[in-house]
Amino acid sequence: MTTETMQKRQEVTYLEAISQALDEEMAQDERVFLMGEDIGTYGGAFKITEGFLQKYGEWRVLDTPLAESGFVGAAIGAAMMGLRPVVEMQFADFISCAFDSECPEGWFFHSPGLKLVAPSTPYDAKGLLKAAIRDPNPVIYFEHKFLYRRIKSFLPEEDFVVPLGKADVKRAGGDISVITYGAMVHLALEAAQTLANEGIDLEVVDLRTLMPLDKEAIYSSVRKTSKAILLHEDNKTGGIGAEIAAMLAEDCFDCLDGPILRIAPPDTPVPFSPPLEEFFLPKTSDIVSAARKLAAY
Repeated sequence: MTTETMQKRQEVTYLEAISQALDEEMAQDERVFLMGEDIGTYGGAFKITEGFLQKYGEWRVLDTPLAESGFVGAAIGAAMMGLRPVVEMQFADFISCAFDSECPEGWFFHSPGLKLVAPSTPYDAKGLLKAAIRDPNPVIYFEHKFLYRRIKSFLPEEDFVVPLGKADVKRAGGDISVITYGAMVHLALEAAQTLANEGIDLEVVDLRTLMPLDKEAIYSSVRKTSKAILLHEDNKTGGIGAEIAAMLAEDCFDCLDGPILRIAPPDTPVPFSPPLEEFFLPKTSDIVSAARKLAAY
């Protein structure tokens, strides 16, 4: 680009660059259309689409109702039919109205001020819920449907609570720490029983509270075993296991005798087909294989 050409051009703002991109793509491809709240007559909350309604018409600049799940769903259908919908979320805060998440704890884990709990046993389920109700802070209580009728135990008759922010060692061991929560606790215990026959002694730490994390319990276990496996049912990338791995790398690096391993589903939506779902989810055999690898390291 010559100096003369540069001088003729005007600087544009971040907002104007976005507006230009939308305008140019709509001009060159009739399949492109816009959907969002107040993007038509009003021109968008920040005027990015100002004048677009007059230029492209109401069939390509669609003012939508306040129904993110509705118009995102419509856009998905339109895209499947070959169109090029562009959906504007007026504010990023609204985007959670438009997606489904099978294991949503990672989203809330990233939000300061929330407490998150995920019980794995009837005792913890009752004790944590009572503690959550009594806590003056906002607490999100994750119930695992798979555990509803599969896990049983006797509960104390007297009143009790399980304190928030305290992990629980569900099985003591000396060789490898498995840090986990929810339904995966039971998989870890099954794997521990299998590995005990091979002389590999797993310690299973049930986080119970995901935020705030019980760093003391996590560090104490890993400093004892010097090896760690992080296990969860949520997707691997950006999961809670990634945060714990970073914590261990920062604070417990000198005591580690092997790599920190993560066991989690692949980064795909949960398959609808039962055989595919079974393949997708972590299995006892995955834990056994990872533990053997780590034990031999």
